Amino acid sequence: MLEGKNILIIGGTSGMGWSAAAAFVAQGAKVVVTGIEEESCERAGIALGENGKVLLRDAREEGAAEAAIEVCRKQWGDLHGLFHVAGGSGRKYGDGPLHEMTLSGWNATFELNLSAMMLSNRAAVRTFLEQGGGGAILNMGSVLGESPSPAYFTTHAYAAAKSSVIGFTRSIAAYYARHNIRVNVIAPALTETPMARRAAENEEIMAFIRTKQPLDGGRIGQPQDTNAAAVLLLSDQAAFITGQVLRVDGGWTISEGQIPQP
Repeated sequence: MLEGKNILIIGGTSGMGWSAAAAFVAQGAKVVVTGIEEESCERAGIALGENGKVLLRDAREEGAAEAAIEVCRKQWGDLHGLFHVAGGSGRKYGDGPLHEMTLSGWNATFELNLSAMMLSNRAAVRTFLEQGGGGAILNMGSVLGESPSPAYFTTHAYAAAKSSVIGFTRSIAAYYARHNIRVNVIAPALTETPMARRAAENEEIMAFIRTKQPLDGGRIGQPQDTNAAAVLLLSDQAAFITGQVLRVDGGWTISEGQIPQP
């Protein structure tokens, strides 16, 4: 489905981004991926071989996406798609319940989850406009942007940032549709990535997840669960789809979830 496509993945050396990179290559794409950990970048570079290029860059830095796009265009030609995955919890910065949140935590969480996305999307849009052939952008959201879980997932800045991802995506999708630039969102539920380690190692939270994400026996999501959606939305099969949110959530947004009573 991605034969002949050149795709940039921001945050593509671990978790859902890395799973997507492997899936894109399997579907015929060439990929450029960025990451912030030297070890994971080295592993990704070896695994991708001639089908991929890996850059050690921080998505929050202006110019990081442009550098990756330049690599893509020099190596393979036009950029066709962007998958922005980079982001994460702001707990270590000071995110949490509003009455405990710090201003620095709020700002850091938005920089990580929204400002970095703006930078990569801007770079991709500028490239697509210059190339003149349209393109596709896929942004990573979260069910917490629309469907809160106050008992176990109380990071209000993160939820606000992921909600903003939807508004940002739909706004630019509307504006650039006339240029044949499509912009969509994938919103996963709790998925087993490095960010989710706190929850994945908590038996009480996992008991909750078995009822909140009841599909496939009730389980935590796996990085590969979002691969098919990402492949579809970056392929020509989705040529008439823009401004949409595809929830890959195991049933999170339609399930109440059973919270143990004290």
